[in-house]
Amino acid sequence: MSPAAPTPRRTYALASWLGGGSAALVVIALALMAIASSLIVRRQTERQAWARAELAVSAARDAVRRAGDDALGAARTLAGRPTLQRVAADAGSRSSLEYLLQNYCTDNHLSACAIALPDGTVIAAGAAQSWPEILRAHAEQGERFAFAPRGGGAPLIGAAARIGTVDGVNAIVVRALDAALLADTSHELGATLRVTNFLTYQAPAADPLTPLHSRAIAGAARPVARVQALDAYVSSSVLANPVGEPVALLDAELPAAGFAAAVKAYDRVLLLVTLVVGVIVGAAGLRYGRWLAAPVSALAEMARRIGRGDFSPPVPEAEPRELAALGHAMDEMRHNLVALTDSLRRSEAEAQAVLAGVVEGVFVVDEQRRLHYANPQFLRMLEVADTDVTGRFCGDVLHARRAPEERPCERDCPILAARAGAAARCAEQLLRADGTLRSTVVVSSPPTDGRQVQLLRDETELEAARRARDSVLGNISHEFRTPLAAQLAAIELLRDGLETLERGAQRELLGNVERGVIRLMRLIDNLLESVRIESGQLAIRSLPIDLDTVVSEAIELVAPLLPQRGLTIETALPALPAGALRGDAQRLVQVFVNLLSNAIKFGPEGSVIRIGGRAQAGQCTLWVEDEGPGVPPGDPAALFERFRRGGATEPDAPGLGLGLWIARSIVERHAGQIGVERTASGRTRFNVTLPLTEP
Repeated sequence: MSPAAPTPRRTYALASWLGGGSAALVVIALALMAIASSLIVRRQTERQAWARAELAVSAARDAVRRAGDDALGAARTLAGRPTLQRVAADAGSRSSLEYLLQNYCTDNHLSACAIALPDGTVIAAGAAQSWPEILRAHAEQGERFAFAPRGGGAPLIGAAARIGTVDGVNAIVVRALDAALLADTSHELGATLRVTNFLTYQAPAADPLTPLHSRAIAGAARPVARVQALDAYVSSSVLANPVGEPVALLDAELPAAGFAAAVKAYDRVLLLVTLVVGVIVGAAGLRYGRWLAAPVSALAEMARRIGRGDFSPPVPEAEPRELAALGHAMDEMRHNLVALTDSLRRSEAEAQAVLAGVVEGVFVVDEQRRLHYANPQFLRMLEVADTDVTGRFCGDVLHARRAPEERPCERDCPILAARAGAAARCAEQLLRADGTLRSTVVVSSPPTDGRQVQLLRDETELEAARRARDSVLGNISHEFRTPLAAQLAAIELLRDGLETLERGAQRELLGNVERGVIRLMRLIDNLLESVRIESGQLAIRSLPIDLDTVVSEAIELVAPLLPQRGLTIETALPALPAGALRGDAQRLVQVFVNLLSNAIKFGPEGSVIRIGGRAQAGQCTLWVEDEGPGVPPGDPAALFERFRRGGATEPDAPGLGLGLWIARSIVERHAGQIGVERTASGRTRFNVTLPLTEP
């Protein structure tokens, strides 16, 4: 089942972006301002509600104070009436006195009126009162008094005035401190005023006003708050009598609905204004966006024409200043592209001329190694036509000689090797259309923009000359080796049986001859090995290897060279499981012989040559160390090149420069690596790293 095609991304015109963006920014700014304004209004409204609640409490306190003043005036007026004085002097006129007091209370809206006699007798009219408490409050507080009845009920305020000149006869008036007293104030302020007897107040936990009462009793600076349970703003205060004793709790309650309605009305107006302004700004922004996007669209069309290669029309002028600068830059780019195109065409013509004139074949491949270009020399070298190679896989065109079952260029491809970051080369036998083989070298460059340039050099004649040279060298080495081997055998017999010279002198002489013969044999062996390596005849077997045996055989082969310079060899090899190291033991012995010979040559007399190693991370690293002068300046890898010799730096006669090159060839054919370094202790170390296999 094929995957669903991706949904195309929806795009919008620049005018929409500009107009919509500006409108969105304005709307966002208006919304933020509206929110901030609404929050400020809510805060101010709440502060106003608090202030009105406090004002209601203050007005109620003033009303209570005025009521006290009115009571004092009423008491003095009552005491000053001549009729009252006359009736009060007549002990038999009690009923007339009660009638007079009742009328006075009714006319002055008093709760009760009374005449207090010296013997404690009280003649009262009006609502029943606890006159002993009233008299006690009058005695404690004076002519003006207020108290909270202990039996409950509304607190009372009152006043007393002496009647005539008789001591102990007082006219007393009282008035209940209740909602009726504060009705006018409540109506005027639009607040509900409540008075609570302080002595009987219990501060119930379920009452939502209890926290506010606690603050008022504690003397808080502003005992006012919004009570959510009542949906009202409430302010509370404590009323005290003239001597400072609390008598009542005064509450002023303002409904919160009115304030909330005002805030909602403001929010509606603010929202309407925001929407209207947003619509106007959005329309203006779209119009402005179209005006501003018009030159941008013209520049975009010009950029598309330049992208298609049409450089003829000039870039139109544009406003504002930034777009004008962009237009000038595009016009300058157009002129530069015209000049660059002409230069590229000239360069292409020159490159075609160069590629047509070089001796080597040149071809270009893509990431799939398909040919995209081939110069005439390449076509002539393979005897093919240009139409037969373009777009084809390079291996199908080159016909590299491989095993019949292998795909062309399936392994050892320089194109793939060069993709690791460095140029690569490979020698190939190419089969031409006429059936002949050509010896070539393919040099591949690293990829650039998905293309790789390959150089194909025909070395058929050079290869033939090289094979002839190697054959001659092989014959010469073979001819030298046979008589030298016989001479070595004769010298060994002579050393064991010759009696004419002293035994020490004979051994020293014969030892020198033996070392010379060994050196010559090693040189000849290296010559033969180099021929085999270059001709591809070096076969590597893959068999289990005993590392100790390999190193021991190598030491035995170079042992005759050690006494001359007083050298010794120390070994510290890692213990490997049986079968962990595989390869060609004979070739590895040759590697260690060459490394030891090199250490013997450069190590100072009386020094120690160390052979060691370690196994870790699936590989075994072996090394040969000496105390010689170290690696000469330059690239250390150059020591492993063919025919690389030390020259004047070598203490003995220079060799052929093949030992390290042969060692590297053998190690690399074991899928290993060889290198040289200078250790921290100042010794020269040659490292050989070989892969380990599972036992």
